[in-house]
Amino acid sequence: MSSPATGRTDDATGKPVPADARASVVIALLVGSAFGMILNETIMSVALPALIADLHITVATAQWLTSGFLLTMAVVIPITGFLLQRFPPRQIYLASMTLFSLGTLICALAPGFPVLLTGRVVQAAGTAVMVPLLMTSVLRLVPPERRGQMMGTITVVIAVAPAIGPTLSGVILTALGWRWMFWIVLPLALIALAAGLRWLRVAADVRPVPLDLVSVLLSALGFGGLIFGLSSVGEAARGEAQLPPWLPTVIGAVALAVFVARQLRLQRAGNALLDLRPLRHRPFVISIVLVVLSMMSLFGVLILLPLYLQDVLGVNAFATGLAVLPGGLVMGLLGPVVGRLYDRLGARKLVIPGAVVLTVALWAFTTLGATSPLSMVVAMHVVLVVGLSLMLTPLITDALGRLPGDLDSHGSAIMATIQQVAGAAGTALFITVMALGSATGAAGTDAAGAHAAFLCAAVIATVALPLTLLVGGRRQEATTA
Repeated sequence: MSSPATGRTDDATGKPVPADARASVVIALLVGSAFGMILNETIMSVALPALIADLHITVATAQWLTSGFLLTMAVVIPITGFLLQRFPPRQIYLASMTLFSLGTLICALAPGFPVLLTGRVVQAAGTAVMVPLLMTSVLRLVPPERRGQMMGTITVVIAVAPAIGPTLSGVILTALGWRWMFWIVLPLALIALAAGLRWLRVAADVRPVPLDLVSVLLSALGFGGLIFGLSSVGEAARGEAQLPPWLPTVIGAVALAVFVARQLRLQRAGNALLDLRPLRHRPFVISIVLVVLSMMSLFGVLILLPLYLQDVLGVNAFATGLAVLPGGLVMGLLGPVVGRLYDRLGARKLVIPGAVVLTVALWAFTTLGATSPLSMVVAMHVVLVVGLSLMLTPLITDALGRLPGDLDSHGSAIMATIQQVAGAAGTALFITVMALGSATGAAGTDAAGAHAAFLCAAVIATVALPLTLLVGGRRQEATTA
């Protein structure tokens, strides 16, 4: 594997390009591309009423524009470990951006729902590869002592983009129309594609790993079934589910168990679709568990807050988007700062106080009622994302940084897959608890249901708090398990 200190020659001028400058350009390009892609995960949520009216579809049908995107992500992400071993990063990036651009164009021109859903699926197929590619590239291009700062930028992608998606969507819908959500993104995606064609160079050792089609099928059935089942819990609570959520969940869990067994056998010859050896490393497993709990909190609150604000406090959709925007911006600003602190202090001194802040914030949310002021909700949300910021960047950086170099790509794929599953699980859990705790049952959301859901989140955070004591210190002082 090439050293990140190795520079290259500019194709146009013939002059040498410093390695640091090359790495910065590549990472900036990947971060910008991933940010725009992940934004699409939540940008449709506010647009659903307009799409229902314009395309003459039902609410349950319209939800597939979001669910289909998440399902495709869950199916494709586990395959990225294989792709990053088999193909150079440049080829993967160009394929990813081409798919995303094509999907965006299809969505913008869609005459009806089937074509629009097709475009969303194509978009998601391109999006799924980008975050693992970004994480792996940081590990390959940046020396260990500066990885925290660089990985901090990834926090902007995985946390801030979903948070500001509804706000951006509301602005575009108010001023223009739903098709402009795609027409505005398309030229930016094409510019990123051209920039990647010109500047993206990441040295990597690749080898002709065979593609195990049975593993691909099991992965699609396992992760897809699990995400679909968990995502259907909310619909079932509202009486809108077409299938009982337990059915796809059980099918997914069984397929996933068979998938794991097959990967354990294939990885002995180095041919696994998703190599599970990173899970043998204790620091990686500890970080994965804490990332799961953090992402459950993040996506759970992203779902709970809009429901609470609109159904309990009576705030309109646009104001709801603005209410969660400060928290998203704070997380984006803190990402690089926390990354630099990680480079100096290690994970332990950041994760423990971050978990405490997160737990306190969630307990504070349990005090909200039917007459709570909006400013208090915004302040609590900001405190919550401060805690998440102190946890996510150090945990992800520490987990991936402690793995052997040949497991970088698979570690990144496992991390990205876990984040998708955790987001779906958090959403399903808190929506279910909210429905069960609501005095109105499945008919709507009230203060009692919101309190029950926030209480559940606070209890989970409290139970997980002791686990943060197992997080290691500075990487130089730690050993790989």
